[in-house]
Amino acid sequence: QVQLVESGGGLVKPGDSLRLSCIASGRTLSSYHIGWFRQPPGKEREFVAAISSGGGSRWDAESVRGRFTISRDNAKNTVYLQMDNLKPEDTAKYFCGARDRAHLFLKWVPQTTADSWGQGTQVTVSS
Repeated sequence: QVQLVESGGGLVKPGDSLRLSCIASGRTLSSYHIGWFRQPPGKEREFVAAISSGGGSRWDAESVRGRFTISRDNAKNTVYLQMDNLKPEDTAKYFCGARDRAHLFLKWVPQTTADSWGQGTQVTVSS
């Protein structure tokens, strides 16, 4: 199985930007579709954005569309989430999750399931 480690979270003001990174080890990242999820305090985990194993397909939630962009660099075993125009309601712990590419990408999203999870990185948006 692949191991995932997220980084890049922090405390920012409304309107600021952050870029989260998800670095994979153990298996090559190109074997997996990758998703970014978030879990606000006291709420359930939700799917934010996803990218297929080869990078040809993307999906994102309506709440972040036009503000968040997912991308991947398989040569670096890394998936990114560029978050622009952050809002207080984006405050959450952000996780990346991997789904084996044997599963159809469009049947995976937006289920909140994954074969492997990272430990998460906190994003707090506050003035």
